[in-house]
Amino acid sequence: MPFQKYGARRRSLSALAILGAGLMAVGGTAPAAAAQDVSSQQWYLKDMQAESMWKVSKGKGVTVAVVDTGVNASISELRGQVLEGADMSHNPTGAHKDSDGHGTNIAALIAGTGASGGIQGLAPGAKILPVKDVVDARVDSSDGIVSKAIRYAADHGARVINVSQGSDAVSSQLPRTLSAVKYAIKKGSLIFAAVGNTGNKTNYVTYPAGFPGVVGVGAINREGKATKWSNSGDQVGMVAIGDEIPIHCGSNVCTSYGTSQATAITSASAALIWSKHPEWTNNQVLRVMMQTAAKPTTGDIPSSYLGYGSVRPRKVLLDGEGDPGPANTNPLLAREGATKPEPSGSASKPAGDPSQSPASDEQAAEKPAAEAKTSDDGGNTTLWVALGAGVVVVGAAVAFTVVRRRGGTMARP
Repeated sequence: MPFQKYGARRRSLSALAILGAGLMAVGGTAPAAAAQDVSSQQWYLKDMQAESMWKVSKGKGVTVAVVDTGVNASISELRGQVLEGADMSHNPTGAHKDSDGHGTNIAALIAGTGASGGIQGLAPGAKILPVKDVVDARVDSSDGIVSKAIRYAADHGARVINVSQGSDAVSSQLPRTLSAVKYAIKKGSLIFAAVGNTGNKTNYVTYPAGFPGVVGVGAINREGKATKWSNSGDQVGMVAIGDEIPIHCGSNVCTSYGTSQATAITSASAALIWSKHPEWTNNQVLRVMMQTAAKPTTGDIPSSYLGYGSVRPRKVLLDGEGDPGPANTNPLLAREGATKPEPSGSASKPAGDPSQSPASDEQAAEKPAAEAKTSDDGGNTTLWVALGAGVVVVGAAVAFTVVRRRGGTMARP
């Protein structure tokens, strides 16, 4: 069974549950709309003021590596957008072969042109470098393969490396991946990795999202709240919209959700900023992204659920905000912008803490606009999972059951 079976109008289930050393795909699919209606479903582009941003930057000159299941370069919106790339998987068939569709959808969300009614990416001027490290649920990536994929991306001009997958192994069991992450960051790349979609169940730390210097991306919903399924904790660096996202499912378009999608939106945001400011380093691009993010309105920063906030590239491109600061200091490692809430009559808790009262836990953002949402999923020591699909089907047992609403509110974008 392939990694993803994306969901439908009712947010179909393409859930991937990690059970011991095995992978279980639970799901059903249903078309949300015909392909020609895709643009009307990409509501978040309007909320992010994409049309206005594209007058300033479309991501031209920036290569985004998609470390994933490969990228089908022949679909209409990706023609001319995809570089040669490489296939690092166990049974290589070529970086442009994607039997699963996950990598292709991630690439389209980043750099799709919208041609012929296809997906419109947030950074349509960027180029995609496909680096295949996963074939399907039976042939998953190992520490060695993922590390080779990340190193390849860094060595082949990828300023941004998108990793919409992860492993729940302890970090000491992934020494080569950690080494590759350090190598890529030192070489000048920015790495965005999904944090996982099991926040309402296991909520484990996933890697590479949990490695120092990597930006772990969580998902928020349309109301600006951290989704109930998005993983939380110290691994969350930023969040982006990850709910109600249209993607391809066969010949139809389905509505999906996941931290994979949120990671793609974040990677595209970085590409837009870097294209406008090509002289900046990876640290400087990340710093302005953190500075201009829509901050959590209560609790510590970084928040366990929202990190430093929701990505808002328009604040940099349209409003000229953000100070790039020192070129050689990673703002995540330096914990720049970290704050503690002002003490009140009683001890405060991080925004969205599940132990808070329902009134606080359910609080919505004033008006989030797709610029703030969170998270993705992972595997175990030898099992790497492509993250990001809905978990809801009718008349079926669902692996990722809705347990509680995860709170956390965003400032007005």
